[in-house]
Parts: sequence; structure tokens; C-alpha cells
Amino acid sequence: AARAKRARGGRQLEAGMRGILITCNMNERKCVGEAYSLLGEYGDLLYGPEQFSDPEDRLSGSEREEDEEDDAEAALRKEVDQIRTSTEHKLRRFQSVESGANNVVFIRTQGIEPENLVHHILKDMHTTKKKKTRVILRMLPISGTCKAFMEDMKKYTETFFEPWFKAPNKGTFQIVYKARNNSHMSREEVIKELAGIVGSLNPENKVDLNNPQYTIVVEIIKNVCCLSVVRDYVLFRKYNLQEVVKSNKEDAQQKPSSVTEEKDSKVEKTEVEEEENSKEVTQESK
Repeated sequence: AARAKRARGGRQLEAGMRGILITCNMNERKCVGEAYSLLGEYGDLLYGPEQFSDPEDRLSGSEREEDEEDDAEAALRKEVDQIRTSTEHKLRRFQSVESGANNVVFIRTQGIEPENLVHHILKDMHTTKKKKTRVILRMLPISGTCKAFMEDMKKYTETFFEPWFKAPNKGTFQIVYKARNNSHMSREEVIKELAGIVGSLNPENKVDLNNPQYTIVVEIIKNVCCLSVVRDYVLFRKYNLQEVVKSNKEDAQQKPSSVTEEKDSKVEKTEVEEEENSKEVTQESK
């Protein structure tokens, strides 16, 4: 497994990257293949075909994964060679990097808006109810990363949150928090501090745990804090690709990005409540 991970990229998730955090239940290799395929399909639709300067780069992500399965060592050597010669080479639109946690895949993105792309994918799957993946569970856009220390996070989010929450912009929000392989951060402290920053940008920003306009996603892995502000988090089943294609009566009454209609609170119970604690904490930070 360790060799397979090295063959995937040789780079690690670090502060300063943007991308897409994907969870799976085992089988990370298949998850990466599915991610390349899905992101490639929608990336081409939204941004046009990717431009390549190296003919070998024309291979699709899934084909690259199969090559590696045949000969991981050869793939690793090839990857190392590519890294050595790629100082002037344009970075790929999607590139898997080592996430630092089991059952988590991180796809670094270049030249695209992760939030727009992932929202588009979820919206399409929610509308068509067409299942497109087998092993990918959740797909979370990560449009900002910083070091996972309270001072770094406070300084970073003061600017990062501005497009959504700085006056005259405002909105209702909730904060969901997940930490992996990290014991030095306090869930309660992070949520309290970040909610305070949102409030300081505009006092009219209010916590709403049932039907928020925006969900602030905080995903901490080791010493990296991954952040995004997403829409339709409840409607799109916490951005779970397996759940969003299931038919629900509530869907008929709720359109994506509509914030005026009430949602049935039962919708939230369709997935394992891994963020339940964070919602309780958010309540206290009103």
C-alpha cells in the first residue's frame, strides 16, 4: 500500500495548496481513478479540454492508474523523471497528492475554482440521480489551506472568509469540523474562534444549523488545515456522492442554492452524523 501511495505522486498535502478532498472506504487506488475520471469529465465541460505540452500526459487519469497497477515501480521511476523535468512544465489541472490520512484522497487543482466545480458535479448528480462513482463517498472542495495552528488559522480566515461574509456581504452559516491524525487542535476552540471572525466581518452573519446559506468546512489533517465555504450542504447530503443520487421527497420542494424555502430536518439524518458534535458546539458560539 505504501508503494502504491508513493507511485501516485510523491508529493504531500501542504499549506498553500487548493484542491478537492475525497473520502472513501478502503481502496484508495480505485478512488483516485474514479476522481480523475469524474473531475476530468466535468472539468472539460466547465473549463474546456486541458492543454498538454507532453504527449504522454494525454493519458486519462484512470489509464494512468492502470499503468501503475501493472508496474508500480516503472510508474514511480517515470513520475520521478517527470518531476525532474517539469520545472518549466505546466502543472496538471488535477494531480493526486499524499493526503496524510487513511481513506482520504487529495486531488490538487490548478487553474480552476474547486467550489464551483464540485458544486456543479453535485448539482448535476442531484438532478439526474445518475450514480457515477462506486468507491468515492464525500467530495469536498478545498479552496484554501494553512497551517493547523490557531494563530495561523485566525490570521488566514480573516481574509479567506471575506468574499462571503465581509459587509456588505452576509449570510447564515454553520461550521463543520473534522480532524484526522491531529491531537493538538481543540474542536470547541476552533469553532468558537472562526465563528467569532465571521461575526466580526459583519454582525449580521448569523448561525443557522438547519438551513444555512453557507457551510464552513474545516478539515484538519496532521498540521494542515483545509478550508472551504460551500452552498447546499444539507440538500446535497453533506456532499456525499452516494447519498445525493438517492430519491427523496424533500428534493422536489428544494432547488439548489435556494435559501428561502424550508428544508425537512430529516434530510440531515441520511448519512452518518460525523459532524454532530460540531453542530452542538456551533450552537454555543452564537
